[in-house]
Amino acid sequence: METKKTNKKFTIILIVLVTLGVVYGGYKYFHSLAHETTDDAQIEQNMSPIIPRVSGYVQKIYVKDNQYVKKGDTLFVIDNSDYLVRFEEAQAGLLAAENNLEVSKADVGSATAGVSVSAANAQSYTNSIENAKVKVWRATNDFQRYENLYKNKSITKQQYEEALAAKQVAENELKVLQDQKAASDYQKRVAVSRSNVSSKQTEVAAANIKRAQAQLDAAKLNLGYTIVTAAIDGQVSTIDLQPGQMVQAGQSLFYIISSEEVWVVANFKETQLNKMRLGQEVEIKVDAYPDYTFVGEVTSFSPATGSRFSLLPPDNATGNFVKTVQRLPVKISLKNTNDKEKVSLLRAGMNADVDVHLK
Repeated sequence: METKKTNKKFTIILIVLVTLGVVYGGYKYFHSLAHETTDDAQIEQNMSPIIPRVSGYVQKIYVKDNQYVKKGDTLFVIDNSDYLVRFEEAQAGLLAAENNLEVSKADVGSATAGVSVSAANAQSYTNSIENAKVKVWRATNDFQRYENLYKNKSITKQQYEEALAAKQVAENELKVLQDQKAASDYQKRVAVSRSNVSSKQTEVAAANIKRAQAQLDAAKLNLGYTIVTAAIDGQVSTIDLQPGQMVQAGQSLFYIISSEEVWVVANFKETQLNKMRLGQEVEIKVDAYPDYTFVGEVTSFSPATGSRFSLLPPDNATGNFVKTVQRLPVKISLKNTNDKEKVSLLRAGMNADVDVHLK
């Protein structure tokens, strides 16, 4: 009798276990038809690196590890002594360039006046030459008449010589005026050339002002870059920085983790993507807070599998090929319906389980 009772209990237990197995298996099967799940998922946030734009020694640090900051808050200051000297030097360079421009403008005015004077002198000599030519013509005619009269013994030799001298004086005066006119024309050409050079010097001086202004702007920017500020709202990471430490331009020092947006990146197997679409609802369970279920939606798929973005992507064309199921990163954004206080507790890198509702 005892054996029969034992067999009966065993049979009942077996039936119950088989029933539970069938129910659980059926549930998992039908669940898999409408869901895709993975535990290969992490919380992500924007991480803004703090990178100084200028090199120098850290003068003062205004934040501490894990401190919350607002956009524009001062994080630390670099000693600006060298950059202040360069700024003042650039200011002096701009002032000198501006003064050179004024001097060049004055030279242009002087050269222009010289051209006008030379042109007036040349015109005056032209008029004097015309008058001298008339005098030469008259003296020549008088000489010719006196020469005929002298041949006829109608005048004295003194009168003849006076006429000859008057002719020679008139010719010499004309020659002198022509030489002076040639010199005046040369001076005019020199004055015009000088005026052109002065104009070019003015253009060069104006260009030097632009260059000096650019150097001043660059010096001002570099001087401003000695004050390093937060680019976004968020929480700073560990600050491995000390006063007096030398930092280089472009050196990543620490991070600010944005508190404005949180999302999940889930790495699904390529065999799970057949029915996944943008906009599908997602349930998210974060390991750190298992009692709360976050709700999100699929917002984008990576353009390539994760292995393609690795430092050394696999090359299946070399060596022996072993087929490996690849994983594709999928971005899941959290919906606004989630508890904001719970969302604020999430940190980048936390592990999560995601369940995508395919229907």
